[in-house]
Amino acid sequence: MRQSFTLAIGGAAGQGVATPGDIFAKIFSRRGLHLNAYNAYQSIIRGGHTFLTIRTGPGIISNTGDTIDLIIPLNQDTMDRHLRLLTSGGAVLYNGDSIKPGEAAAGVQLCPIPVSTLADISKNKIAQNTLAIGAALSMMGIGFQALEEVLIEQFRKKEQKVIDENIAIARAGYDYAGKNFKPFAWPVPMTDTKYAVLSGNAAMAMGGAAAGVKFYSAYPMSPSTGVLHWFAEHARKANILVRQVEDEIGVINMAIGAAHAGVRAMSATSGGGFALMTEALGLSAQAEIPIVIIDCQRAGPSTGVPTKTEQGDLWQMLGASFGDYPRVIAAPLDIADCFTLIPEIFNIVDRFQCPGIVLCDLLLAEGRLSVDPKVLDFFPPIDRGELITSNGTADHEPYLRYKITESGVSPRVIPGVPGHTHVVSSDEHDEDGVLISDEYTNAHKRRAMMEKRMRKEQGIAASVPAPKLLGPAEADVTLIGWGSTYGVIDEACEMLRDSGVSVNHLPIRWLVPLHGDEILKLLKNAKLTIVVENNFSGQFARYLRSETSFVADGHIRKYDGEPFMPHHIVEAVKEQLAGKTALSVPTHEVMV
Repeated sequence: MRQSFTLAIGGAAGQGVATPGDIFAKIFSRRGLHLNAYNAYQSIIRGGHTFLTIRTGPGIISNTGDTIDLIIPLNQDTMDRHLRLLTSGGAVLYNGDSIKPGEAAAGVQLCPIPVSTLADISKNKIAQNTLAIGAALSMMGIGFQALEEVLIEQFRKKEQKVIDENIAIARAGYDYAGKNFKPFAWPVPMTDTKYAVLSGNAAMAMGGAAAGVKFYSAYPMSPSTGVLHWFAEHARKANILVRQVEDEIGVINMAIGAAHAGVRAMSATSGGGFALMTEALGLSAQAEIPIVIIDCQRAGPSTGVPTKTEQGDLWQMLGASFGDYPRVIAAPLDIADCFTLIPEIFNIVDRFQCPGIVLCDLLLAEGRLSVDPKVLDFFPPIDRGELITSNGTADHEPYLRYKITESGVSPRVIPGVPGHTHVVSSDEHDEDGVLISDEYTNAHKRRAMMEKRMRKEQGIAASVPAPKLLGPAEADVTLIGWGSTYGVIDEACEMLRDSGVSVNHLPIRWLVPLHGDEILKLLKNAKLTIVVENNFSGQFARYLRSETSFVADGHIRKYDGEPFMPHHIVEAVKEQLAGKTALSVPTHEVMV
């Protein structure tokens, strides 16, 4: 089993849940520890309930896990909701002046902090937070210097007396815990490696910058807004033009215009915003202008649950716009892959002059992961395809923007290059871009141009690697997932093997093209296949069946807005192995 420590901080929006989370994340990553963090919050500015979970350890931490070792409730509501999640060996650190613990499980350590005695709360409203941070680090066996360094950094823009005050409060909590609370049996270790901590949104934005994106447009729509924030903050330094637009219709049309002018252009949105983009997505395909659109999925339909995660947009992406056209759709497997995937998909859409869609979700977009900086390649290979940027020779044939070729890819020119005048339109056209609807009969030209574009699919498929089966080739159970389920399925497989169940895992990263024939070869000897996904209807299972006629034996689905935990999958697999059901729907464990 993976050695890890998990803490959770809960309270109302506005109580300062995020800042302690940032401090813990910095301390863990600088100790050379991996971490994974997820914040369950409501779509309100003040009040409500927020619960931030951070799991850390010396090995890979691919999800927030099953158990919580330490809870820091900043209000009574958090205590009432989550105390029962703690089991023997766990602890709860709380303001003993204002919060009552209730009934805890046997072996849970109750750690009341006398906040009003240790700090002047009339001057420092978040003193309980700082005291709890100090106390928690003391119980974890982490030296105070690590916290002091981060606090100096956290408050560097404040006056020195503010820095000194917060260090003193943290020290008081640290010392009080050392004298009054039992430390955890497993002190949080330290390694020599240093990790960066990234959200998926920041990783996708950084991946865009590394890929050479020079134009980014967006309308702020959670959970994709973090991509816009990163670009806005770093635009000048990275020499990227960033535009916040009035709506998603304008967003995608601006991106198409920028891409037509020759730069790499990208946009990010969520399902509702993407719905407005779909008509223009067809323009990108018809005019053969490459763009990349990121969809950070959230729970739907309509406005749905804006701050919760789901994998519910797959069929929207598959059916986006109208008519047949080549496209690329990919789903990053984790937050590091959010970075890696962007340059890859840009190279493909540039080579084949088509739209590309990155199907992320809130779990990755707003989650945080420790990432080894060495895996972040800021100078990836760049392939702009058949892009003409200069005249080349004085004598040349008339330029045909949509020249019919064996590959389906036509030479693309930057507008304004002498000798390469051409027409671009959203209507069907001939090789020179002139509308075929201006003629009386055009069936032959329409068919020829349609077949030209669709031939790109062969080249796209050859450019995208087929999925691979992880684990033993022969197994009792094969778990199939896509996108963000990768990490939790990986750990569930480990737990199942430890319990004597032979299992392997087929993660799907590239959704279009799917490589259905290769998938069938991988699954032909599978004994029990189970598809795991965060939606109600089993969208990927249905897609796989439509493309390959493959029907999975079982399904594990979650659609309550919260992500899977490893034990959800483990218990469901055992349930289905016993023949009790073919559909498992795990329940999120929280007091409501």
